[in-house]
Amino acid sequence: MNTILVMGGCGLIGQHVCSGLLKKGNVVISVDEKENNYNTGKLNYSFVESAPDDEQTYAEIFRKNKIDIVIHAGCTVDNDFGPIVTDKQIAVSAKCDSFIYEMAMNNGVKMFILLSTDQVYEFTKSREPIREEDNLKPVTNYALLKVEAEKAFIRQLQSHKNVIACIIRNSPVYTHNFVDNLTAKITDPKDNVKFVSGTGQYGFQLCCVHNLVDFILCFVRSAVDTTYSGTYNVSDKHITTATQIISFMRENHNLGTVISRSVGGTLSKIKNIFSKNPEEKENYRYLDMHKLEHNNMLDCTKASKIVVFRWDLNNTK
Repeated sequence: MNTILVMGGCGLIGQHVCSGLLKKGNVVISVDEKENNYNTGKLNYSFVESAPDDEQTYAEIFRKNKIDIVIHAGCTVDNDFGPIVTDKQIAVSAKCDSFIYEMAMNNGVKMFILLSTDQVYEFTKSREPIREEDNLKPVTNYALLKVEAEKAFIRQLQSHKNVIACIIRNSPVYTHNFVDNLTAKITDPKDNVKFVSGTGQYGFQLCCVHNLVDFILCFVRSAVDTTYSGTYNVSDKHITTATQIISFMRENHNLGTVISRSVGGTLSKIKNIFSKNPEEKENYRYLDMHKLEHNNMLDCTKASKIVVFRWDLNNTK
């Protein structure tokens, strides 16, 4: 039985991670800015209220508990931070990363999992899948935040090579009920209308929360030594097309009129919106034109050796 600290444990991702870990017989300490009722009252579960940069609270947790594993799902856009990531929030994240890495390593944590984002990559114009070792080129504020979190983590690991370290670069997540990341891909941010270009067969890499959670649970169970340490791309196996998103929304949620636009006209119009929008760098949900035009996919081969990615739009819950 491991004692596992889950930062951001009451967020969309964190609450499902905590639930899965509890079912596997672990002791789970969930930390977040506010509690929800998803895991309240379950055996071996406890909650600690704390801001991401409250160093004293985290120090007290490590003083009172022998933590075996840390899962860092704090400072994420769907949890502590909203869709707009500000310079102030970047500073909060950096402070949190600085002390939590040091506390974990100095208190004998044997495994540390850090959630990052696929936005850190330089998206190529070819159809080649993006691999873990490909070039990084953060553009959004959220990507910059996570790149710095990764760098600080790697620096700390240089003197703690016995820790099993995992960086997860996942695509924007969704569940049956959380579809913000889906609908953002078919929403014109200027007119706030839903649209498809041409036939709507262009697509996006997305990640069902349950694929991400499955990977984390299997990594905790299976990664028995530092040969597993490294970076993993985690996402759904296939690109999700705009037409699939529209069908999903019509079957499960309210969706009004969807406009069909010619490919050239749509792309040039949206590019003009972004080039003039001062928040382009801050809003992680804006359409990434490189992805829209080139349908880049993440190579999840390495992660697939640990877990089968079985969730998609058709069977997500």
